[in-house]
Amino acid sequence: MSIDMYTSETGRLDEHERLRMYLEGVRERAATAVTWRPELIEPFSPSGTEAPTRRTDTSFHASARQEVSALAEFCLTLLDLHRPRDAGGISSAPAAAMRRCNCCMLRWPCPTVQEMSQLLK
Repeated sequence: MSIDMYTSETGRLDEHERLRMYLEGVRERAATAVTWRPELIEPFSPSGTEAPTRRTDTSFHASARQEVSALAEFCLTLLDLHRPRDAGGISSAPAAAMRRCNCCMLRWPCPTVQEMSQLLK
């Protein structure tokens, strides 16, 4: 786990850290996956009937590993920009200190992280 790990008040990983760990896992799995080449794709559909493999399907499978890896890297970069930070205000309860997004300065969690969280559940 990283040094910059964020935890919630209850000691569990917060949503930012959960998303980061999920995306790093996707990136690692994509990096070690075997590229699906046309000769590896079965000529039968899941229903058991013969169906020729479409050229677009073959193209998708051939480039999916690199594209998934690039998408995961993009999401990790976006998540790194949108990380929580202390808003710097004075509070009588340190655990309840208001946090803001380091990038957009909106209240934490910002809309970007909320949307990523919804999409990557």
